[in-house]
Amino acid sequence: MSSSLLFNVTTICYMVSMLIFFAFLASKNKTVGLAGSLAAYGGFIIQTIAIILRWRESYAIGHGHAPLSNLYESVVFFSWTIVLIYGLIEFKYKYRIVGAFVIPFALLGMAWAQLGLNSGIEPLVPALQSNWLLYHVITCFLGYAAFAVACGISIMYLIKAGKESDSAPAGGLLSMFPSIRILDDLNYRAIMIGFPLLTLGIVTGAAWANYAWGTYWSWDPKETWSLIVWFIYAAFLHARITRGWVGKRAAILSVIGFAATIFCYLGVNLFLSGLHSYGGGR
Repeated sequence: MSSSLLFNVTTICYMVSMLIFFAFLASKNKTVGLAGSLAAYGGFIIQTIAIILRWRESYAIGHGHAPLSNLYESVVFFSWTIVLIYGLIEFKYKYRIVGAFVIPFALLGMAWAQLGLNSGIEPLVPALQSNWLLYHVITCFLGYAAFAVACGISIMYLIKAGKESDSAPAGGLLSMFPSIRILDDLNYRAIMIGFPLLTLGIVTGAAWANYAWGTYWSWDPKETWSLIVWFIYAAFLHARITRGWVGKRAAILSVIGFAATIFCYLGVNLFLSGLHSYGGGR
């Protein structure tokens, strides 16, 4: 069995999970919600096996590197980290409905990887031949995944806040959502997971840059946009802690932050040239 086949099965699992979560929204049936989570976790387990298998396949053909080296592999790993962070938050806080707004991110990543990207295993370019690859990519993508979860939660907040008032709580489908106070708190907690991971990713990236290119920072487009993303989330935390920014403003800033994160990850690689351009065409 190949990793490509298992990645296809993963994509199907995430699609099924998303559809079941949508049915959960409509039916309000807890058993349906549980089925959505189980489908997502089943896909996560299969994807984990597929990533390990792809790693072994790399060694079998003589390249021998972790499956984190090109755009296809990074998108697959990003999807995996999104489901991981979602699972941790669901396990801790028990708000299963969040999956309806987070699993679609993982599905989109997997569908794009399987249908639109080159899945071939290729040798590492010289700049990637370092153990720093693992440290940098893993910490960055865990941070990105936490921001994806925060974005999904913020979208829930904005939808619910726009439909209810203190005198008229939201009904219908929106009654399935946690309260706006809880959604605001979950948004903050997800960003509190992602921000230190992004910070660590930038630090390991600087160390890796010094190893590969002889300088810690060169204002490459990728580095610049990473710093922009860091400042957005730093501003979010600063405004919340010192000025009490909560609610709609915090949710909007969270969505803006994730949009900047996606541009940092994909837009820079695909549309801007720089030292990180090796990932764009694969």
